Amino acid sequence: MLGGDTMALARLITKVEQGGAEVAEVMGYIHHRLGKAYCVGITGPPGAGKSTVVDRVTAVWRERGFTVGIVAADPTSPFSGGAVLGDRIRMQQHYLDSGVFIRSMATRGSHGGLPLTVGGVVKLLDAFGKDFVLVETVGVGQTELDIMQNSDTVVVVLVPEAGDTVQTMKAGLLEIADIFVVNKADRPSADHLVNELRAMLQLRPGDEWWQVPVLSTVAVNGTGIGELCQQIERHRESMEKSGRLVERRRQRRRQEFLSTVERRLAEEVLRLVERDGRLARYLEMVEAGEVDPFSAADEVLRQSQLGWDGWRT
Repeated sequence: MLGGDTMALARLITKVEQGGAEVAEVMGYIHHRLGKAYCVGITGPPGAGKSTVVDRVTAVWRERGFTVGIVAADPTSPFSGGAVLGDRIRMQQHYLDSGVFIRSMATRGSHGGLPLTVGGVVKLLDAFGKDFVLVETVGVGQTELDIMQNSDTVVVVLVPEAGDTVQTMKAGLLEIADIFVVNKADRPSADHLVNELRAMLQLRPGDEWWQVPVLSTVAVNGTGIGELCQQIERHRESMEKSGRLVERRRQRRRQEFLSTVERRLAEEVLRLVERDGRLARYLEMVEAGEVDPFSAADEVLRQSQLGWDGWRT
């Protein structure tokens, strides 16, 4: 994979998606190759045209000679566990381009708009040598906050008929957006939405180093996409000059470490429950309603004397 073999890249991505002990070894091997790619998250409600925006932005960057990796999330069926992976259909023009690598991923039960393994996939694309990595969320609306932990720049795509701006505020999208895009701007009330967003941004405490722009696009014919690419590049420059990019990536690594430790501790606790009769008994008592979960957890921790001494034991 480090030598440019796309088939090896695809196989490694599959391993990361499947999880297991091999993943940690893979991440260790590629760690020294990370940090070159710039990751852009594309989020927003379903039907906003995110995939078309990603497709057009990719075309602009390819014309400029940049290589691009695309990670597109699609919802998982609660019945079959599969996904339509429709983003592949919308990005057909890039499939024969060796400078573009597209990977569709099913959410597999994740509720944050992205699969839990997307961070590892982004790292693989970075190590592979991509200049830009575009991450498109599934479009679940109000819980698209995982994108902040996986991107350097967050682009929020909206459409005039997607709902009023109060919904945008409730969704938290106002806080996570580095750039707003009102797509399908040839439709009625698009200008009204643009003006409302700009008015709301005036009320939000701003940063001296960056004022969030609100852009109009018609992605299906490429209108406004060039300006969007320019704003992404401007945001990158502002992040680099202000030191925010280094800090954002530092916070991302911190969160990844804490999340990994939390997940592995949870897995270890489940294994302990299976082996330890006392823990299993407490679990049975909680399930039967004989004791509340908080008291049971406190008692288990007290008896086990967890902490560094217990961890070393």
